[in-house]
Amino acid sequence: YALIAVQGPKARGIVQKLTAVDLSTIKYYWFAHGEIAGVRGTLSRTGYTGEDGWEIFVPPQFATQLWNAILEAGRPEGLVPAGLGARDTLRLEAAMRLYGNDMDETSTVLECDLGWIVGWNKTEFTGKPVLDRQKAEGVAKKIVGFEMVDRAIARHGHEVVHDGAKVGVVTSGTFGPSVDASIALGYVPAGFAAGAQLHVEIRGKNAPCTI
Repeated sequence: YALIAVQGPKARGIVQKLTAVDLSTIKYYWFAHGEIAGVRGTLSRTGYTGEDGWEIFVPPQFATQLWNAILEAGRPEGLVPAGLGARDTLRLEAAMRLYGNDMDETSTVLECDLGWIVGWNKTEFTGKPVLDRQKAEGVAKKIVGFEMVDRAIARHGHEVVHDGAKVGVVTSGTFGPSVDASIALGYVPAGFAAGAQLHVEIRGKNAPCTI
């Protein structure tokens, strides 16, 4: 399938022009099947920008038709194409974790602060003994968001330093245009999550940051 995402406060109005499916009845993270721009597909109220919006799935051969129809419908509202780099700044500003960067096989859902997605009342699921223990005893490391004090930009893999010693690692970092600041996500010891004075090592220099 091809996927085109329409994101932002005007997204629903733009997409609604192209489909008879009543989008007002679809809850966040729900979806519906139907025609959009004359193409049978799936309309999902999801996205990865921190904004409300829609991800539209259609067979690949209809992607160009759908793309052109969306651009035409959205032109009066100021809709413009945006690429992966723009989306990445938005998802980071919204603290949305990216698999392979902010979470992977070396971190648990509690360490990356996503415990709300777990069905804790289930009697059994993969990883339950470890997660139950972490929930009871606390985690050793925790993902946090932080802002660079100056204009230095922390990047994936940069070391987080406290009193000259490495204590963590940056998992995602960029300049956030919506917040006008250099921001990042990274793992630090759980005891530091409340706001210890930390630095990020960037090109051999320690740049201060605040959690």
